[in-house]
Amino acid sequence: MRIYNTLTGQKEEFVPLGDPVRMYVCGVTPYDESHVGHAMSYIDFDMIRRYLEFRGYNVRYVQNFTDIDDKLIARAERLRTTVKELAERHIADFLADMAELNVKPADLYVRATDTVPMILEVVDGLVQRSYAYPADGDVYFRVARDADYGKLSHRSLDEMQPGARVEVGVEKEHPMDFVLWKGAKPGEPSWESPWGPGRPGWHVECSAMILQHLGEQIDIHGGGQDLIFPHHENEIAQSESYTGKKPFVRYWMHNGLLQLGEEKMSKSLGNLVTIREALAKYSPDALRMFVLTSHYRSPLTYTDEGLAAAERGVERLRAAVRGQVAEAGPAEGPLAEAATATRERFIAAMDDDFNSAAAFGALFDLVREINRSREAGASPAALATAQATLRQLAGVLGLTLKETAEEQAVAAQPFVDLLVAVRRDLRAAKQYALADRIRTELAKLGVALEDRPEGTVWKLTR
Repeated sequence: MRIYNTLTGQKEEFVPLGDPVRMYVCGVTPYDESHVGHAMSYIDFDMIRRYLEFRGYNVRYVQNFTDIDDKLIARAERLRTTVKELAERHIADFLADMAELNVKPADLYVRATDTVPMILEVVDGLVQRSYAYPADGDVYFRVARDADYGKLSHRSLDEMQPGARVEVGVEKEHPMDFVLWKGAKPGEPSWESPWGPGRPGWHVECSAMILQHLGEQIDIHGGGQDLIFPHHENEIAQSESYTGKKPFVRYWMHNGLLQLGEEKMSKSLGNLVTIREALAKYSPDALRMFVLTSHYRSPLTYTDEGLAAAERGVERLRAAVRGQVAEAGPAEGPLAEAATATRERFIAAMDDDFNSAAAFGALFDLVREINRSREAGASPAALATAQATLRQLAGVLGLTLKETAEEQAVAAQPFVDLLVAVRRDLRAAKQYALADRIRTELAKLGVALEDRPEGTVWKLTR
């Protein structure tokens, strides 16, 4: 298995530090609804985690919530609520969105506000080692003290300029010094510290969380490409300076960004489609396929045409496994050979830096083989082995292949209509016990009957 490492700029053989594989992915700042740009990142890293587990690795996956931040404070003030209430509401919504997208929960979600003791320990350690300095209630990291600063973004200190989310302050020794601890302003949430009341800077929380919950060195650190600089650059600087220059992360992985039009989708730009809005129009499987038919490092443009094409692709997969019998038939013959070849192609693609787009290509070739065999009169038992392979590998990519409510209704309609007609005849013959039994058994299967003056209607309840 080979993984592209942002730090080295090349693909490298995956050799984890030990068992389990320690994986950390930057989470959201929960000051507003999560958008499909967030969904893209977490679908990508969910796919990576699922594939590692499929290949036999144990994975410990940790993700953070930045639940104290300038944007949270400003929005809570506008909405006349507390920072905690606002953050917890959006965290709950985010977790519900992830569950609907079939993104596996992290082994541990960590909030910045729960990590303040460790953050203070890290900041104080950096001050003691002269990598950081207090200034009027704030504490800054001294970038000129770190000879490796810029190694992730592949830029020298002289090439850098203050940009988005780079703190600007007159107390700095160098323009690129970044804040580790912010002195409290009136009315803001704050914690006591050796430098006076204040709150954590943005970058230091991830370092402290990793040190506390995963250790001084981890295997994989993930996030969007927009986090390479300054956030992840600063994480490396402060973490390795704190631990005596131990390599902080073995593989730095960054997903491409989702665009709406010409710009990346972001809350601050206001050009976003929320996850809720997307799921109101498209199935979770379609959203996952839309993301994963592009390589995780590639940019992606959100379009209704692209989502509609993904929905059609998902239906092709669902149709291929529809009617799968519980027991597979003999694993021999052309269809079984096609299933084996598909598995090999799938693994080869995913072993090459998680090339999910090529992996989907292998799955759709198997779909064609299943459809050809079905049209040629293959028995359900003969189809079952290939269908089971298709379902398993689609599951590695996080697809459930569950029928939508509309598809379930279409598939069930002739059978339910027949039972409703039989029930009507039984009632006319005054065989009410049998008629009631049909109603009861249908209810157990998720079909509700409603008797109206003009006749009986039914609907799916799950």
